Amino acid sequence: MRIALALPLALVATPCAAQSLRPIVEPPLSAQAALAGVDVFLLNEGREAVPVAAPDTLQTTARDGTSLTLELIRSTADTAPVAPGGFVKLRYRLAPLAPGLAAASPATPGISARPDAAPVEQVTDTARGPASSFAGRFSPHEPTYFVAGAGDARAKLQFSFALQPFASAGPLSYLKVAYTQTVFWGIGLPSGPITTVTYSPEGFADVPLSQTARAAIGFRHDSNGGGTTDSVDANRVFLRVSKRFDLGRGWRLDVAPQGWFYVSSNGIATDLPRFWGNGSVTASIGQADGVKFQIFARGNPRSGKGAGELFVSYPIASLGLRDLGLHGVGLYLFGQAFTGYGETLPGYNRADTHARIGVSFTR
Repeated sequence: MRIALALPLALVATPCAAQSLRPIVEPPLSAQAALAGVDVFLLNEGREAVPVAAPDTLQTTARDGTSLTLELIRSTADTAPVAPGGFVKLRYRLAPLAPGLAAASPATPGISARPDAAPVEQVTDTARGPASSFAGRFSPHEPTYFVAGAGDARAKLQFSFALQPFASAGPLSYLKVAYTQTVFWGIGLPSGPITTVTYSPEGFADVPLSQTARAAIGFRHDSNGGGTTDSVDANRVFLRVSKRFDLGRGWRLDVAPQGWFYVSSNGIATDLPRFWGNGSVTASIGQADGVKFQIFARGNPRSGKGAGELFVSYPIASLGLRDLGLHGVGLYLFGQAFTGYGETLPGYNRADTHARIGVSFTR
């Protein structure tokens, strides 16, 4: 993720500046996006540990040009002092406006930053005509990438996104729907066919437990799109929990265990639970604008069957390719490796080991 300096923060955060804590904000896309919370980092640029005295409110500007007032979500009274060269990560959110006041929107006149305001439609002019969306409601879900490998690994494409239908500040804001599609492309085979596709829609409630932990409960459907004679599918009710550990100097460790139970016969794959089991864990370690390692593992301890997948990524813009004109590329160099059972749904009971490399849009 890219963290950008917000000059307005440095101007209003005088308690922090006096203690050598420099505020850095990750600007939200819009006022609507700020409802879900905004990360603010306080960096200790001094030579001694200093206590945290964050301002209750901050002024910043969203990426769409909307002027915002943010309020601190949680008191910092119990926050430990920040060591020299370290940082503390705080969470702010959009502050409700006083009655009769309106937020300034120099880039997009008429936008209100009130939590109960109507969704803000964003219009993009293209060669096909205008395209409209409530872009602030969309977010990455699973990695979106294109990779290819040698031998029978061929190519693998995946795109994935999540959508927040409701922008209210209440319980409805926790509801999300997501869609992931994974395509296996037989590059190198005659006519280069699409060999199989996995379709994965899901709906869930994603609830913050603290500044560093979240929980989600929902339903997910995975299918190869087959008919009654060749459909392999999994319908599962899941519960997952994620926990973030800030390691300092921009590094973070995230751990997300997940458990599920099946609510259908899985098409022709009646023994699918033997290979997928009823649980998984995802863990990642990485640095903002730096390298990230992520591993996913699932399995059935009783049968001894399972699978693991590794992702390694690095921003192309951080490779120092300014002379080639690639310093502004918004892509990641991306590596993906899988071993175990069920990389494809039709091959749920077949063991494979594949490694691929390519690029990704999200990670």
